[in-house]
This record gives sequence, structure tokens and C-alpha cells, in this order.
Amino acid sequence: MPLRYLFIDMNSYFASVEQQMHPELRGRPVAVAPLNAETTACVAASYEAKKFGIRTGTMVREARRMCPGIVIIPASPRIYVQLHHQIIHAVESVLPVLKVMSIDEMVCRLRGVDRETSNARQLALDVKKAILTKVGVCLKCSIGLAPNIMLAKVASDMQKPDGLTIIENEELPQRLHSLKLTDFPGIGPRMEKRFWRRGVSTVEQLCKLKPEQMAVVFGSRVHGRSWYDRLRGDDVVDRPTTRRILTQSRVLQPDRRTHEGAEAILIRLLHKAATRLRKIQYHTGHLALSVRCLDAPRWEKDMPLDYCQDTPTLIRAFGKLWCQRPRQGTPFKVGLVLSDLKQQKNIAPSLFDGNQKMESLSRTMDELHQQFGIQSAYFAGMHGACHEAPVRIAFNQIPDITVR
Repeated sequence: MPLRYLFIDMNSYFASVEQQMHPELRGRPVAVAPLNAETTACVAASYEAKKFGIRTGTMVREARRMCPGIVIIPASPRIYVQLHHQIIHAVESVLPVLKVMSIDEMVCRLRGVDRETSNARQLALDVKKAILTKVGVCLKCSIGLAPNIMLAKVASDMQKPDGLTIIENEELPQRLHSLKLTDFPGIGPRMEKRFWRRGVSTVEQLCKLKPEQMAVVFGSRVHGRSWYDRLRGDDVVDRPTTRRILTQSRVLQPDRRTHEGAEAILIRLLHKAATRLRKIQYHTGHLALSVRCLDAPRWEKDMPLDYCQDTPTLIRAFGKLWCQRPRQGTPFKVGLVLSDLKQQKNIAPSLFDGNQKMESLSRTMDELHQQFGIQSAYFAGMHGACHEAPVRIAFNQIPDITVR
């Protein structure tokens, strides 16, 4: 069975972008943080920093202790997105991108003679060269070649940085036996424990299961069968998915760690979430808020909604929840979740003139923000916080830098 997919995984992407944009940082340990605060966590680390044990999730203050010479850089998501698109263009100068998996991952389909091992290997080398020459010398990637997307992604993780790994069909599944269960996408610590309870603690044991045993381990006959086939190199088509939730959260800057500051940031996040809803043409039927404090228990509250996507209606719902919060504690992190999402095409148009006006007002504000910026028109509750909830790093999706 030939190689079908070429998977590209950019190495330490955010930190590598910073080193590309700032030559003085090249060769130095660098970590990227979501904001300029010691109480937040690193979201990326350069390979020079990883040698000191610094990883995604390492607290900034701990990173400084582990590596006194480390440079902590506040994230620049807009630049990461811009270079992401440049990387796509560079890759497509060699072969088309089939699917963008995340801001630092994409996959290409191999066709015809390109599926032969020697030709596929040369294409991978050409992709690496195109990224380095067209985007930047610091932007190295690891590439995996395999019969299906899952195995190509696994292969891309097997040699870092700047790796190139090929998994041939005739090597399967034995080639996978030396890996850990968590080396496979979709198997995290919780899923791993579930496997342990079923007597599966190694990849070799997983590969030896029959389809019906796989179904028991995965808790689904469909998932069990698809995993059985993928581990043997079959190209299983993913079932279509629908968006179920939309989330926004922020660690508060030190000068915003008051209840008034938390309220302003939450309204700003709600505004962004509502703008995003309208852009992707969804309505929400449920709002949840959360506030994490430094010196008090976490507060959470939620409520159902009549399906909506306009900002004023969501702000009114926010007000009903916010007035129920306890007044104790110093807010540290705030978040909201819009759930029970339905596509706009499945929502009956409102019969009430007031609802139609609110939707029209919200869309007009969206247009103003795109043309003149967020401060051209905004709701009073977020006064002073217009620019305090900028685009943030997202690993599983590409941030939409047009949403203000």
C-alpha cells in the first residue's frame, strides 16, 4: 500500500517565529507567554529553553528559576497567524495543502508517482526548503509520511526538531510497538487510564486487539473499528463534525484584578464571542460564566437562553448572572462558554421587531469595528477594556484576526 499523506508539524512554532522576527533571540532560550505577568504559564518554548526542562504549561516564575537567562516574550498572535498563511503559500509552491489541522500543523495528500517512497521523501525535503527560503530560516518543521493522516501525524512527532520520518505500510503495526499510548492523537492521560483498566498498557497490546475488543476499549463500535483499521494503514474517512461550544477566557492583568475589572473584561470577551457567532453563522442557547480567584473558591454560573447571536441580548443575560456572584476574593482569571450552538440556517427567524433590531445593530457594529476599530462604538460595560482582550494563541484552531 503506498504512502498517501505528508504531515507537516512546525517545530516550537511560536518561539521560532519570535526568533525569526528578532534575530537577537536566535540561539537563546526563549519562552512565549500570553501576557506580561509572572503568574501566567508559558505557551511555547524554544528548543534552547526545552533543554532546561521548560515546556508548555511551565509557570513563568518557574521558567526563570530553571533557566536564569531565559527571555520571556509576550505573545504576538497576529504575527503568528500572518506567518501561518505564509507557510501555507510556501508549502503549496510544492504541493497542495489538503487540510490545515492547527496553526502549526497541516497535511497534504500524495497522488500518483508522488506516493512512491523516494519521490515522497524528495517532496518532504522540498517542502522544508520552501518554508526556510520563503518564510524564514528559523521556521523548521518535522514531516511525517504514512498511509493515513493519523499515522503521518504520529510519524511527524517521532523525530524533532527538523525531522523526516516515513512509516511504510509493510512495517505496520510492528513499527508502532515502541511508542507510548499517549503518542497517538486523541489518547490523553484520561483515555490512557481507561485503557489501563481494560488491561491495555502498551501500544503492542493495543495493536493485538480484535475489532470487537477495540470497541470495548474505546467505548464505541465505530471508533474501535476505525482505530483498528488506521493502525494497519487503512485510510479511514473521518465523520463530519459540528461545532458545539465557543469559549473565551483570560488571565487578568494585575491592574485588572478587581470585580469591576473582571466585569469589563468579561463583557469584552462576550462581545468577541458574539461577533464570532455571527461570523460563523451560529446561534447559542446557553451561557456560562466562571471567575477564578487568588484567595477564594472558583465561581461558576450558567443559564439557558432563547437562541440568539446579538450582543445586547447576551449582555443582558450576562448581567443576570453577574449580579449573583459573591463579592469575596481577588479575581485572577475569567471565562465564558457559549454552548448548545445551532447553525443559523436551522433557526427560525424572529417574529419580534425588537429582536430583529438588536441583530441589525450588532451587525452594524461589526462593520464599524472592521472599518474604524473597536473603539469606534462599544458597550459602556467594557469602557477602558477595548484593547485588553486581544487575539490570543490557539493551538487547535486558527485565530480569526478580523474579529475585533
